[in-house]
Amino acid sequence: MALPKFNEVGDLPPGVHRATLDEVVSRFGAAWGQRGVCTRRLCHVYALAKRTEQLQRFIIFGSYVTAKLNPGDVDVVLVMAETFRLQECPIETRGLFDHAVAQARYGASIFWVRPGLLLSENLEEFIASWQIKRDGSERGIVEVVL
Repeated sequence: MALPKFNEVGDLPPGVHRATLDEVVSRFGAAWGQRGVCTRRLCHVYALAKRTEQLQRFIIFGSYVTAKLNPGDVDVVLVMAETFRLQECPIETRGLFDHAVAQARYGASIFWVRPGLLLSENLEEFIASWQIKRDGSERGIVEVVL
């Protein structure tokens, strides 16, 4: 699964592009600087989310999956199983599901959802909406293959 090239403004072309975590790290990671810090944070968040045994989809969006040299942080959407209950997940993973705690503890902006919580859109529409930038244009996002 090769990730596409960046467009002229340094974004992936619109779409939800699937890749393994190794492919994501190979393409967007670095061993040094802010990008290296963000890569380590991303891998830690991914490992914690997997530890819940309720993770269905792991979506990365924002500056990390662009050509930007120094992304500000890691932006992630966790799609959890309908059976997910916060009080039943391992205690060390619970900070992922509180946006402010996740930002402070993991340096990541984490959003999460169970599909049944969506009211006005289906899951695919919800995921696609994370492609929309603040200026209204679209850029590609990455779904990590679990």
